[in-house]
Amino acid sequence: MNFANELSRWYNTNKRSLPWRDTNDAYVIWLSEIILQQTRVEQGLPYFNRFLEKYPDVRAFAGASEDEVLKLWQGLGYYSRGRNMLKTARQVVSEYNGVFPVKYEQLIKLKGIGEYTAAAISSFSSNEARAVVDGNVYRVLARYFGINEPINTTRGIKLFRGLADDMLDREHSGQHNQALMEFGAMLCKPKKPDCSICPVRLSCIAYRDDSVASLPLKLKTVKIKERHFNYFLVSDGQSLLMNKRGDNDIWANMYDLPMLETPGAVQAEVLIELPEAKELFGEDIGIKSSYLARKHVLTHQHIYAQFIQIAVPAGYQHLQKYTRVEFGDLDKIAMPKIIYSFLNNLINT
Repeated sequence: MNFANELSRWYNTNKRSLPWRDTNDAYVIWLSEIILQQTRVEQGLPYFNRFLEKYPDVRAFAGASEDEVLKLWQGLGYYSRGRNMLKTARQVVSEYNGVFPVKYEQLIKLKGIGEYTAAAISSFSSNEARAVVDGNVYRVLARYFGINEPINTTRGIKLFRGLADDMLDREHSGQHNQALMEFGAMLCKPKKPDCSICPVRLSCIAYRDDSVASLPLKLKTVKIKERHFNYFLVSDGQSLLMNKRGDNDIWANMYDLPMLETPGAVQAEVLIELPEAKELFGEDIGIKSSYLARKHVLTHQHIYAQFIQIAVPAGYQHLQKYTRVEFGDLDKIAMPKIIYSFLNNLINT
């Protein structure tokens, strides 16, 4: 049995119709690859369509502001991807006269493009013989060859990349890579793969050894950090104070509310008596309302967000560091999803 041939036949019959598969335009492929990193196709497709409609080519993208890109990106998470996309687009305009490169050695030098993305763009746009190795590929190869080496070790990464390169159909690199990734996404899924209809199951070592559910192996190395954000809602009923975040933490350069971070959960009544709260809002802070804390899960952090609506002494000068935003203008600025959801529910209920 020829694995590559069987895979190609399966792909031609079962592949999903996706807009970035109907083109060899490196810009369009780049858009899809960055948006779909850490994102399911079903979630990422509407974002892809909106980005392509607003920025039909790399020059249009390069002319955007960071606030515009982050607003369009809102809800996708991993916001550094959106910021890096803007830098990439401007780099392509300045260094390649607006023509998106298609060769791996050029792509790998662009901001935000690593080995996987460079291989994918070069393979899909110009059929360059580069093996693309993502989570789907790791899973298919680990199961088919019965590999017990963890995929997130230096040795494992080298092993799987070498194997993917050895298996690559160099004459049809783009289709081979697409087929392998689609096979992992649709059939050889992480949970409940449909082995009964798998065209290569008879030569799959994991299927033979009944070890499909245990592969691939991955070492648990991520340590989750818990953080407690106490947000203050200061509003006159028509507008509210917003805080633009800095560059050195999550949600860089996006807007949230005035906030105090505490080591653990703190009740609203205790919070407003803290010296840090009085420094922000003055001595006579009054609580109007408080809301149940919400949990927001990031890859390496769990954010527990408490929202407190407060009354602030008129004319308190320290409030000048915040931006007053009319309710009608909230949709024009980029916010973390947890802030957007809270304000949307608050204003529309």
